[in-house]
Amino acid sequence: MSAPIIAFFNNKGGVGKTSLVYHLSWMYADLGLKVLASDLDPQANLTASFLDEEKLEEFWPDSDHSRTIYGSIEPLLRGVGDIAENPYAEEIDERIHLIIGDLALSRFEDELSQQWPHCLDGKERAFRVESAFWRIMKRIIDKSSIDIALIDLGPNLGAINRSILIAADYLVVPLIPDLFSLQGLKNLGPTVREWRNGWQERLKKNPVKDLELPGGQMTPIGYVMMQHAEKMGRPVMAYRRWAERIPRVYSEEVLGKECRSMEKRENGNRLGLIKHYRSLMPMAQEAKKPIFHLLAADGAIGSHQKGVREARENFLQVALEMADRCNIAVPE
Repeated sequence: MSAPIIAFFNNKGGVGKTSLVYHLSWMYADLGLKVLASDLDPQANLTASFLDEEKLEEFWPDSDHSRTIYGSIEPLLRGVGDIAENPYAEEIDERIHLIIGDLALSRFEDELSQQWPHCLDGKERAFRVESAFWRIMKRIIDKSSIDIALIDLGPNLGAINRSILIAADYLVVPLIPDLFSLQGLKNLGPTVREWRNGWQERLKKNPVKDLELPGGQMTPIGYVMMQHAEKMGRPVMAYRRWAERIPRVYSEEVLGKECRSMEKRENGNRLGLIKHYRSLMPMAQEAKKPIFHLLAADGAIGSHQKGVREARENFLQVALEMADRCNIAVPE
């Protein structure tokens, strides 16, 4: 697949994951790349970030959800076919396409749980079910000449996220410096390795040689520190305590044997640090824009303009660091 697929995942909620995917989608678009933003979290918060309620109603009527991610997998779920021949992606901007999220996606959880062991028995349907997310993204990527795909996942270690992660080439962990994030890394790391190894074992059992399947690399490229508190220009003591422990825990739990090569990088495993931006975030949500697109007409006046400029530099740094680690060529 030409476009790398990057999953943003933390089994702890409330770390700013959706906001990060939203802002990086716009940043990569600003840099000249065509982006596929995939809302594969059954809560559909990424979709709500891009679209207003009136538009959402068009995609979530009482009966037909054919243009959402659920609509793309529904025939497979009902046992009457495979994924949609032409899965839908909404054109948000000439450089951003969005796979529409859907609360009904949670219905896919049981089916994915049941089919995972059947892959070991070489059952064709099991492979079609487990690879559904990847094949949907691949069709959109090929059709729309996408350069980079970003996935927003829900905060859990369930079967839906396992199927999504085997579709990912790379993994980014958004987190905040606290005890819960540290504990989350201790769960996330071993589980991701288990899923990666489990999929490699299953790939050998594929009974249909012309059925394209994801490689399941899900290579961890680093973490993004989110929403750090500041006081006098420095993280407050409670946050600093946890921030200092994250690099070691990430290396040990998420990277395992891979940590030596990663730690040779100048910035280690941290892709960047995203500030909180306080009043600018609700302003951006109201305007349906990323923070760095806010104008005076949106209310970003006076000192807010400095925050807008800082946000642009902040997200630009993270976007470029990610692109470097994923070998993505960014237009000059």
